[in-house]
Amino acid sequence: MGRYYKEYADFLAEHFPGRKMQKLTVDAGFSCPNRDGTLSTGGCAYCNNNSFSPGSHEGRHLSPVADQLEESKIFFRRKYPSMRYLAYFQSYTNTHGETSRLLDLYDEAFGCEGVDGVIIGTRPDCLPAGLVEALACRHKAGQWIMVELGAESSHDDTLRRVNRCHSWQATVDAVSRLRDAQLPVGLHLIMGLPGENREMMMETVERAALLHPDTVKFHQLQIVAGSTLAHQWQAGQQFELFTPESYLPLCLDIISTMNRLSPSTAIERFTSQAPSDLLIAPRWGLKNYQFVNLLHNLLSRC
Repeated sequence: MGRYYKEYADFLAEHFPGRKMQKLTVDAGFSCPNRDGTLSTGGCAYCNNNSFSPGSHEGRHLSPVADQLEESKIFFRRKYPSMRYLAYFQSYTNTHGETSRLLDLYDEAFGCEGVDGVIIGTRPDCLPAGLVEALACRHKAGQWIMVELGAESSHDDTLRRVNRCHSWQATVDAVSRLRDAQLPVGLHLIMGLPGENREMMMETVERAALLHPDTVKFHQLQIVAGSTLAHQWQAGQQFELFTPESYLPLCLDIISTMNRLSPSTAIERFTSQAPSDLLIAPRWGLKNYQFVNLLHNLLSRC
């Protein structure tokens, strides 16, 4: 276990002992029910998918899943010949489609040499029963599959404000269903969403911890070009955005809460860094690992 909290490397070591693992992002051409009219057409207020998946598929031709994985492996194969891989279906909602097509895409990833598992990023309200059952069968048969849910906040007023079009209860239900199916589950949470204060953020951390996910990702709110928040920002609306100095104490509290309520949950990350050409604010001038170093230095003094 990491020195101060359970780290993502600890989680991987439990599931893939003796193997060096690397996630490879896949864009399978999915849309999102919050964008294509199924639930809404506006998308989430903070979202420009390119901010976390540069080169996202909108408006361009996509290579097959297997080709994307092979291309990504070139860099790591040269430096780490024994590296093994997890295919990470990240862009948009990767369970939004016909079940047979979804399973074909996941199976295509498993068919690639060196791929030992698949991580599926999705929404908590987009998990049809038939798909969960099929994923559970594959997982039990030896295809390692994890589902990562974008929960973002436990406060329904916040979720409505940013046009998520689902409730916190949807996240609670989704985690329960995935747990029953014996599938590893991760949560993604955004700190600093509009209208939330520190107390509300920590309520979300506590509620998430009590679900005992296998992993959790946190990151600070960013204003990225092309998002609804960016248009509001440019129109003069102000948002309370974290600085490194104001975010570090919150991360200390997050660690304390996770260690107290759910020490078996691995914290995968605390920050995200949108590409410079998309990021409007805040511009910290820090790499993710540099922020983690600052955080660990603070923890060493506690």
